[in-house]
Amino acid sequence: MKIPANATAAIISVLFVFSIIAPSSYALGSGTTLAVTDASSATVCGIVAASQTRRIQCYRRGSGGAIIPVFPDVSFSSISGGRSYFCALRSGNYSLLCWNTTTTTNAATFESKRLYNNDTVLFENLAVGDSQVCATVVGTGTASCWRTGRRKGSDFSSGSDRFASISSGSGFSCGILKESSRIRCWGSNASVADSIESEFRNVSMLSIVAGGSHLCGLNSTGFLVCKGSNSFGQIEVPHQGVAFEYSGLALGDSHSCAIRRSNGSVFCWGGNGIFNDNFTKGVSFEVIVSGSDFICGLTTRNFSVLCWGPGWSNGSDSDSDVVVPFLSPILPGPCVQSSCSECGIYPQSQYLCSGFGNICKPKPCGAQVPVMPARPPAVVPLPAAAPSSRSKTLTTGLLAFAIVGSVGAIAGVCTLLYCLWNGVCLGKKKIHNSVQPTITRGGSSNNGRAVQSNSPLSRSMTVRRQGSRIMRRQRSGTSSAKHPDKPEEFTLADLSAATNNFSPENKIGAGSFGIVYRGKLADGREVAIKRGETESETGNKMKKFQEKESAFESELASLSRLHHKHLVRLVGFCEEKDEKLLVYEYMKNGALYDHLHGKNNVDKNSSVLNSWRMRIKIALDASRGIEYLHNYAVPSIIHRDIKSSNILIDATWTARVSDFGLSLMSPEPDTDFRPTKAAGTVGYIDPESYGLNVLTTKSDVYGLGVVLLELLTGKRAIFKIDETSGTPVSLVDFAVPAIKVGELAKILDPRVAPPELNEMEALELVAYTAMHCVNLEGKDRPTMADIVANLERALSLCESSSHGSISSGTISVVSD
Repeated sequence: MKIPANATAAIISVLFVFSIIAPSSYALGSGTTLAVTDASSATVCGIVAASQTRRIQCYRRGSGGAIIPVFPDVSFSSISGGRSYFCALRSGNYSLLCWNTTTTTNAATFESKRLYNNDTVLFENLAVGDSQVCATVVGTGTASCWRTGRRKGSDFSSGSDRFASISSGSGFSCGILKESSRIRCWGSNASVADSIESEFRNVSMLSIVAGGSHLCGLNSTGFLVCKGSNSFGQIEVPHQGVAFEYSGLALGDSHSCAIRRSNGSVFCWGGNGIFNDNFTKGVSFEVIVSGSDFICGLTTRNFSVLCWGPGWSNGSDSDSDVVVPFLSPILPGPCVQSSCSECGIYPQSQYLCSGFGNICKPKPCGAQVPVMPARPPAVVPLPAAAPSSRSKTLTTGLLAFAIVGSVGAIAGVCTLLYCLWNGVCLGKKKIHNSVQPTITRGGSSNNGRAVQSNSPLSRSMTVRRQGSRIMRRQRSGTSSAKHPDKPEEFTLADLSAATNNFSPENKIGAGSFGIVYRGKLADGREVAIKRGETESETGNKMKKFQEKESAFESELASLSRLHHKHLVRLVGFCEEKDEKLLVYEYMKNGALYDHLHGKNNVDKNSSVLNSWRMRIKIALDASRGIEYLHNYAVPSIIHRDIKSSNILIDATWTARVSDFGLSLMSPEPDTDFRPTKAAGTVGYIDPESYGLNVLTTKSDVYGLGVVLLELLTGKRAIFKIDETSGTPVSLVDFAVPAIKVGELAKILDPRVAPPELNEMEALELVAYTAMHCVNLEGKDRPTMADIVANLERALSLCESSSHGSISSGTISVVSD
């Protein structure tokens, strides 16, 4: 279908407006999720997708090719490659690591050297050249660079200059100044740096990418500009019919490449014309990067990686020579803690980031984004046919928009006419009781009849009604259905048989509204069954019944829609007369509380949890579950009873958060929600929530902080220093003063072996995180995303000793 000229002009105008901020560009010297090096054997590395640990995997060309693991096995946000090494920023941007790809010949692994580590000064815009590593400080934009052949610190600091972005080539780096959008260059190759800066003197730029001895980028009007050496035609940019025709860039020694925005194809120039390969025709790419004489790209179709060019293929014409056999797909962009409000979130972002963060769509907004298959193959063949072009997608989208808009307009007019005809719009028509719920509130009865209320539902009523709807929906199907996302409905006889008539021998604990029993269903599944107290077992019957009803429906409403690795899964429920039961998957290794404080955990070697690494892992698992509740559940959930007895451990020693009987949906941002009464457990309850009756997600943060202190000290939330007598002491009051004065070692749990050097650094990070979690005011506490990042780092510090020590000093990864 041909688009009219006026429509084309309108589309171009929209793209131009959305492109005020430059689209992401990638190259040999700029940080992204894909990088290459090309010293002795070409190597391509990427940050893996669909994994909670966003680790790096590499493939080395030559000698049959090999996947090479990269240590430490922790999360990274961006990587960039130089001649014979690559560097990466850790998630959280506080640490910069580099790996030399020439020291490993036949196997094994790439071992890291730490170039930078600082909790207070964070870096972004990683740019690696042939002999220098550069980055800018988050917030200020000041740049620092390290010469990789030196052993001293930073050999360049931008001083008062502030950069929006930077890129590094062969012996030079360039950046776009924030204030003027002009180019400034520097480096050991001063002649190239000065020449490029001079050629760009009067040009305002949106993005830049460095090559061997030239620089390309998009200017302020969206057109591609290249300056520098032109010995192979590498700065002779192709014809550009419209602004922002090209997006992602990749530059080598003698060539330049760009992604066409219309269809994602790659076009290259320079290099004597040898870089436009037939294998890539009809293939759409999201990211491209370049070595000195080869190119690699991340495909739109399935996030596999293709590489081509003389430095990669060595003249081979086979498909297998082009496809990189990575074991996992590669991320198309960094996973960030953001709502991506500017352009929206990539489809399958939750899958790609494994539930922790989002991938934001690139600017300009509206560009086609890829969809990841549920289970990508280990080695992905090239597509047999070209995928639909982006321009076709855009055309179809505009047509669909016009059709839907027309239908919507007609429906709207019809609705308005109906509304006026029946008088509903003017309040003359009553809604039938079958569709308008009647809500009974205390003191609202009128001669025994419920009075309808038009006031908004309270949050507790919202949760309660949600639970009722879920139960009605479940009852509408068959009780035997075992869809993994829907809780099953059991009979009381089923659950009585599973627990031997709820015998005391099967009792394993107590929850927010009843006793928990271990049971075995007729099909052999082991489960935990929580049974609410019956009226005959309670004193204040009405009050207890209402509390049991609220807790039951709150937990059913929450867990029916929450599915996460670190949350206990709801299997089903039972509701018969006054009996209310919930059925969960069975957690073989019980509660964290029992491991820390149970009678059987007295001897030093009596528990798997008597290891600092395992304790930090358990803390990280629980934190990820709570982060999911706060940041990814829709609507978000406040647990309200985070404590060690509500953190359960499964057969694989993975921790999961349990017991949602007191949970509530989180209030809207910037609003105070005042529940009917404070809830929680003594020793863990948020003092701000208890005193002011104001509930926020920071209430869960406080409870988690106490759990972290339990893991460090081995003491209960409320304990007696002298177990036989004495006044009860709060763990917070006991531990925080010692942490503040640097005496953490004095309060560590003696049942665990004294920490090694790296472990002590990890424990200090956990301790300071816990100290901030238990601040009196919620505004002074960290977010769950911050806590997860800190615990990820702490766990990686514990694990680093098994892979060799990570130096805290500067490094030399390229010989002088």
